[in-house]
Parts: sequence; C-alpha cells; structure tokens
Amino acid sequence: MSGTITVGLDGTDHALAAVDWAATEASRRGMALRLVHAWVWRPLDVPIAVDADVQQGWARSVLHEGETRVTKAFPGLQVTTELLADDPVPALIAEAGEAEMLVLGSRGHGVLAGYLLGSVALHVLRETARPVVLVREPRSADTGQQPDEVVVGIQDTAETAAAVLSFGFAAAAAREVSLRAVWAWSVPTVFAWSPGSMWLADEAGGLEEMNKKRLAEALQPWRERYPRVHVIEHVEIGAAAEVLLSNSGRAGLVVVGCRSRGIGLRRIGAVAHAALHHAPAPVAVVPHP
Repeated sequence: MSGTITVGLDGTDHALAAVDWAATEASRRGMALRLVHAWVWRPLDVPIAVDADVQQGWARSVLHEGETRVTKAFPGLQVTTELLADDPVPALIAEAGEAEMLVLGSRGHGVLAGYLLGSVALHVLRETARPVVLVREPRSADTGQQPDEVVVGIQDTAETAAAVLSFGFAAAAAREVSLRAVWAWSVPTVFAWSPGSMWLADEAGGLEEMNKKRLAEALQPWRERYPRVHVIEHVEIGAAAEVLLSNSGRAGLVVVGCRSRGIGLRRIGAVAHAALHHAPAPVAVVPHP
C-alpha cells in the first residue's frame, strides 16, 4: 500500500502521542510519514515581542523532536518534515487533502487540546474531505482488556456507510485484528412509521431482526473484499453514542463517520463528539456523503 500519513505537531505531549501512532500505522501499511507544523510570526500576539528567529527556531525544534522520535523507533520509515508558513486551520486542511489521513493529538476524556483547542479542530474536521485521526496521550492508569479490535460505528445505509467501512476494514486488515461493527437502533416514532414499514419489519421477524439484516447487508461487500478479517456484528437498541462507547472496551481504534452538510462543510454529530471525548482509543473521523 502506498500513500502518506500526515501528522500536525504543536509541541505538546498529545502531538507526540499522535506521532507515535502515525509512525506505527505508516510502518504497518507501508506508507510514508509527513510531519508538519504551522507557524506564522505575529509579535503582537504576545505581551513581550519575541524575535522571529527565536520563534522559528522553536518551531523547527518541534519538527526535529518528532522526526528524531520516529527515526529512532522506525529507522526504515520514510519521514519528511515541513514548517508551514500559514495559520493552523488552512494549513492542516490543505495537508489533509494530500494525505491518506491526517493525524492530530487529543487530550480526550474532556476538552480537546493542542491543535484541537477551540475551534481549530472542528474547522478541520468540518472542511476536509479526508479522514482525520485524533490520538490522545496514553494514560498509565488505563486498564481493561487488551485492545485487539477495530470498532466501527454504523448508523447509515450501505451506500453512506461505505467510506467508514472501507477505512475500518483496511485498518483491521493491517492490524490483523477483528472488526466489531456496532449498529444502534431505536423504536421509530409514530410519525416515522407506516403500514409499509410495519410489513417490512414483520417480514424480517421484528424490528431487531430487520436492523440485523440492514447491518449484514452493509457489511457484505466488505466481507468479500477482506475475507481474512473476522467480523463481529453487534446490534443493540439504545442511544448510538452510548452503544458505541459501551462496545469499545477492546478497541485499538474507533471509526465513526461525519455527514456532509453542504459544500465544504460537514456535520460532526453526537456520536463522533462522544467518541472524540470519551473513547479509550484513537478515533478516526471519516467524512461521507
């Protein structure tokens, strides 16, 4: 497999965790790794003006630290670095457009940090058409089962779930682990129900069986494309975010989608927000129509 995984660095430990994850991912997929840092000198942004050369030296040291870290752990990995003369949002969006995926650091379990501080990450997630992976710094207190699954949250039909499933199956195949497909459903309101819908549910053996059939149909082409990936189908009634998180205990990666909301904009829904803040593993946000 060819391509490039790009990491946005900002000098935080969360960004270094993103570097570690991305380097491992690039190594297992046979991809190149690109490390970038967006830097524009604005002396009026700080109480005491700092010399441009000093600021630029710090910015370059951020890239050097990341590169040194990668080459030590993966001496054979192709690594490039670049200091981008632009603001973080447009720089990261442009970089994402040229990469297989963009990887950023995340605090997780609460407020997003680093490049994710404020609205920067949300702008990137909403405006890029490429997958973005958010990686938090591992915590020594983390306990639980060994992460040996790629967990994919599916909320849509086979057509709209294709991008999410494509990313999830490729990740599971690269890791040689199981893929857990999670589908949450709820009882339709009276306004969303119809005699035709009732007939379809009855034919399928009830609402739960109908949802199991929908998930199986969405998974079928990807099972055929990745026959060596073991698939676990989980269908459960309940709120989608809660069902996904409750089934992520063994996740090494959680994959969720974000829907287009118009030209250049995508909607980061409740499930993606919940995963970004509370999932115990890195979270890949994959845009889809």
